Amino acid sequence: MAYSTYRMPFRMHLTPWVKRLLIANGAVYLLGAAVGPDVLWEWFGFSAREIIARPWAVLTYMFVHGGFWHLFWNMVALFFFGPPLEEKWGSSEFLRFYMVCGLGGVALSFLFPAALVVGASAAIYGVMLAFAMNWPEAPIYVWGILPVKAKWLVGAFAVLAFLNAFFTTGGAGGGVAHFAHVGGLVAAFLYLRSDWRPSVRQRPKTAGRPRRLAIVPRDPAAEAEGSTRSNRRVDKEERALLDAVDRVLDKISAKGIESLTEEERRLLDEVSRRHRTN
Repeated sequence: MAYSTYRMPFRMHLTPWVKRLLIANGAVYLLGAAVGPDVLWEWFGFSAREIIARPWAVLTYMFVHGGFWHLFWNMVALFFFGPPLEEKWGSSEFLRFYMVCGLGGVALSFLFPAALVVGASAAIYGVMLAFAMNWPEAPIYVWGILPVKAKWLVGAFAVLAFLNAFFTTGGAGGGVAHFAHVGGLVAAFLYLRSDWRPSVRQRPKTAGRPRRLAIVPRDPAAEAEGSTRSNRRVDKEERALLDAVDRVLDKISAKGIESLTEEERRLLDEVSRRHRTN
């Protein structure tokens, strides 16, 4: 898989699922503060020994954190690294990837069944890795001052996760389930390298003509019979417009919607407006 070197600047905005995940994690933390964190950890934290008694914990553990700073740093990473990926892939694919990384943390946690695992760290590590694989040259300003390329910063986090996992007793030093972090990284890497994501699979090309996408509805019969029935051909202006839309949509597929110029965004808005008024 070829990873884009497109420089993706951070922008202070929230995409739909990043926003929902931030709210959900914050709400669960406040609930824990009200009822006591031990209650949430017991019922919603993941332990391999309790997988039969609490099967839901393979998902719920991602929303339960060990304290304020554990929550804070995970959510800061999600806030910065998540939106570009959700914009590039789409909301449903981003959520699927996030959950897969979280389940990767569960998988490696079985190596130490006595450990209780809580927190979104496995999913967050996966999101950070995906960002670095898509925008390796993007500068990340540590503490808002020191610029570090995404590939080096995330690479350093990954190395630390592996070292802590394999050289800390039980893989869980200081209350941090390091093997869960490694599981999130491994799941993310395998998921991306295997091209399981529908959005990155190679699409078959339509022989002899550009691919038409559904943003401009077409009459299939007219497309099929266009070569023999002149009264159903699209005029040159309309065909040129559709070709331009195809190029813009191909650019979105390759680089994400954030790569569009203002002119390209206006083109999509105009085509969408025409369709709504017809």
